[in-house]
Amino acid sequence: MNITTIKTRLVHANECTLETLLTESLTDVPEHSIIVISSKIIALCQNRVVDKNTITKSELIKQEADFYTPDGFNKYGHNFTIIHNTFIASAGIDESNVDDSFVLWPANPQAVANEIRSFLCQLFNRQFIGVIITDSSGMPSMRAGTIGIMIAHSGFMAVKKLAGTNDLFGRPFKVSKSAIGGGLAAAANVVMGESTEQTPIALISDAPFVVFQDSNPSTNDLETTYISPETDLYAPFIQSAPWQKGGGKYRETVE
Repeated sequence: MNITTIKTRLVHANECTLETLLTESLTDVPEHSIIVISSKIIALCQNRVVDKNTITKSELIKQEADFYTPDGFNKYGHNFTIIHNTFIASAGIDESNVDDSFVLWPANPQAVANEIRSFLCQLFNRQFIGVIITDSSGMPSMRAGTIGIMIAHSGFMAVKKLAGTNDLFGRPFKVSKSAIGGGLAAAANVVMGESTEQTPIALISDAPFVVFQDSNPSTNDLETTYISPETDLYAPFIQSAPWQKGGGKYRETVE
């Protein structure tokens, strides 16, 4: 597998459309390859920024998240949140590499991933192009540092089912699944960087284990990719938190 980073212009909020940025930054996207895009760049193109002088981060979190933990629940000052079927701190709201503003998650990220796939297939006359929208997040793994996570995808199967196949000793896997999309997001994020690299796009090629689709993920595909807090392996910990219902504004469509 090869991962190539793509350097872009320094992107400011509402400066250009995502289509314009992709057109000027990508010279070619081969058949059966995957484009990984930072959620922050998409949010900036959508003008999903809020002046820090107009609202507190805590208030923004409550507006954006589907569910959030109350202020003071975490000793580091973070609110745990559930947004777009993802357990993440602070609803993914970021403050780095932007002028005195909060950068929100992209609006309607799954719809954006679908639109990017369709746009790139048409632009480069391809049938099979995958898309991943990624962000970095701390994970409940008792390890320092953040890791890239997939928040939306299109054009390929994000999960590989191992149930029904056998291991090396002939014993059947019972419930195992491989998070193909999550692994690709983590790998790309390492190469793209999280500081001043200015490479918010990556091209993944020569990945023979990826099953491509010439369509957007179906409802069943998405249900297989994401699981509910009740069925998560960490359900006892997730469900013990004092969740409060948020506004879920990230689902709104940006005109």
